[in-house]
Amino acid sequence: MPSIIINDQPVIVAEGTTVLEAAREQKIEIPTLCYNPALEPYGGCRLCVVEVEAGGRPGLQASCTLRATEGLAVRTDSERVKRSRRLTLELMLARSPEVPVLRAMAREHGVKDARFAAENESCILCGQCIRMCAERMGAAAIGIFNRGANRVVSTPFDDLSDVCRTCGACASVCPADCIDFETYGRHPAQPLNSEWNEGLRLRKAISIPFQQAIPKVPVIDPDACVHLNTGACGICSSVCVADAIDYEQADEIVDVNVGSIIVATGFDVLDPTPMEPFGYGRFPNVITNLEFERLSNATGPTSGKLLLRDDQDRYKFTRPPESVAILHCIGSRDVNYHEYCSRTCCMYALKYAHLLKDKCGHDTEVFNFYIDMRCFGKGYEEFLNRVQAEGVRMIRGKAALVTDEALDEDEEGKLVVVAEDTLTAQIVRVPVEMVVLCTAMEARANAPEVARTFGISVGSDGFFLEEHPKLAPVNTPTAGVFLAGACQGPKDIPDTVAQAKAAAAEALALSSAGHVTVAPMISGIDPDICIGCQVCIGLCPYSAIEIDSRRGVSVVNTALCKGCGSCAGWCPSGAAKVEHFTDKQIFAEIEGLLAEGSEG
Repeated sequence: MPSIIINDQPVIVAEGTTVLEAAREQKIEIPTLCYNPALEPYGGCRLCVVEVEAGGRPGLQASCTLRATEGLAVRTDSERVKRSRRLTLELMLARSPEVPVLRAMAREHGVKDARFAAENESCILCGQCIRMCAERMGAAAIGIFNRGANRVVSTPFDDLSDVCRTCGACASVCPADCIDFETYGRHPAQPLNSEWNEGLRLRKAISIPFQQAIPKVPVIDPDACVHLNTGACGICSSVCVADAIDYEQADEIVDVNVGSIIVATGFDVLDPTPMEPFGYGRFPNVITNLEFERLSNATGPTSGKLLLRDDQDRYKFTRPPESVAILHCIGSRDVNYHEYCSRTCCMYALKYAHLLKDKCGHDTEVFNFYIDMRCFGKGYEEFLNRVQAEGVRMIRGKAALVTDEALDEDEEGKLVVVAEDTLTAQIVRVPVEMVVLCTAMEARANAPEVARTFGISVGSDGFFLEEHPKLAPVNTPTAGVFLAGACQGPKDIPDTVAQAKAAAAEALALSSAGHVTVAPMISGIDPDICIGCQVCIGLCPYSAIEIDSRRGVSVVNTALCKGCGSCAGWCPSGAAKVEHFTDKQIFAEIEGLLAEGSEG
C-alpha cells in the first residue's frame, strides 16, 4: 500500500485509491460537484484541484482522477489552490447564477459575484448525468454538444431518444437538480409514489417502507428496479459498504403449524375519486384524511407543516392555508356507498380542526360540515367543547359539492363548499383554500377470500362476523380463529386495542389448556355407503371434509367440524349424517314423545 503526504501528514492508503478518496478518509474536505462514488472519476468541475509537488515544481491537478503513488505529496489548502477554486466558481456562477448548490458553495469559499458576463443556464456541466446514463444504465442517450459557452447536455440532433428508459437515474445524481428526463426520451416516465406518504411524495426503487418498519432496512421494488429488469445499474450494490444488497433473494412461502389464529387484516380506506362532486383528484388541495395525517406528521413530506399543495406540481407545497373545510361522512351513512357509520370520523375531524388552529394560527378559519356529532367516548364530548371554544365553525349539513366556480370576489381563486345548513334551512357557500374529506372505513377487498380460507363468515357490510355480538365478540364459528381490530367492523384505537388483547387472551387460553374440547354433535360419513362424489367437500363451510384417496371415500376432520349439517342435507347417497341425529335416533325420540302423550 502506498504512503502519501496530505497537508504534511503521512497517510497510508489502499492501492488504486484517488487523492480525493484518501483525503475524505482523513476527514479532509475537498469541494467537488462532479464526483460520485458510483461513477468513474471525471475531473469535470475542476473544484477538487490540489497542489502536487512533482520534480520540485508544484502543479495543480484534479484530486478525483489523481491516483495515490508512493511518496506523493499534495496540499489541499494552499493559496494557489484557493485562488483556482475561487476562479472556477466565478466562471460557473457566470454560467448558472441561480443554481442553489453552486451559490452555497460560492458563499462558502468567499465568492459573492462573478466578474464575467452572466448567463442563465441551470446546467453546470458536471457530467454526472451523462456518465450515469452511459456507465450504469447502458443507454448513452445523452451527451455534451457544442463548444465553449454554447456547450449543452442533450440528445443527438436534439431529437427524443429511443434508447432512453426515462428511469430517472440521471436526475437522481444531478447536483444542480436541473434534469427533466422527459425531454430526452420517447418513453413516458413512471414516477413511484410513496405509499406510506399517500402519494404526497415520490420514493425510490429502493427505500425503507415506513419509519416504524421492523426490521428497519431498505427493500427493493422488483417491478421498478432497473437492475432486476434490465441487468443495468446496480449502483446500490456497488456503493453499499455493508455489502448487504442481494439481487438473488426471492419471496419464500413458509409453512408454520399453529394452534390458533388471530385475524387482524384491518380495513381499506374508501377512494373518493368516483365521488365527482367533491373534486378529489381534480383539485390539488382537496385531500383525504390520511393525506392530512401524513402532512401533519413530523416524518411526512412537509416535516409536520400543514401546507397547501402547488397547483402546478402536486409534489410541491407552498404556504399554510388561511381557511379549511372538513367534510364528514364521505361514503359513510350514505345509501349509495356504505350505510353504516365509520365511528372514527367525527373525532379525527375535530383533531384536524385543533391541529389547524395550533399549527397554522388561531386566525385560520376552520369549518366542520357534519350530519350528527357522535362523540361517544371518554372525554370526547369535552374535546368537542374545547374545539368549539377555539373558534371552529360547526355547520350541521352534509356537503353536496366542492367547486372552483366563483360567484363573487370572495370566492375567486378558492374552493367553494356548497351545503345545506339544516339548522337554518339555507343553502350555504363557503370559500376555503383546502378541503379535507373524512372518508369511510370499508372492508378489505380480499375479505371474502380470507373468510373462505379460515372458515369464517362475512356480513352484509363486508366485515367479518363474530360468533356472537355480545357474548363472543372476538370468537368465530371456527374454533381457534379469533378476530381483532377493524376487520370485524369500524372502530377507533381504544376499541381496537381492547379487542386485540381479548383475542390474544383467548388464543393463550387454548395454548395453556393443551387440549381442545369438541362438541359431540358433529358430522360423520359412513365409508360403506359413500360413493366418493366429493359433493360434501365443496359444501363444507369449515373445510372439515377431505377425500381419502386410498379408499376413495370422504372423511370428516372431527376437530374442524361444527355439525352444521350441510353435508348431510346434500349427500346424494345418504352417507353423511350428523352424530346423535341419525334417522333411527330421531324416530326413536318422536316415538318416545308420542308414547308419553298417549299415556297422558
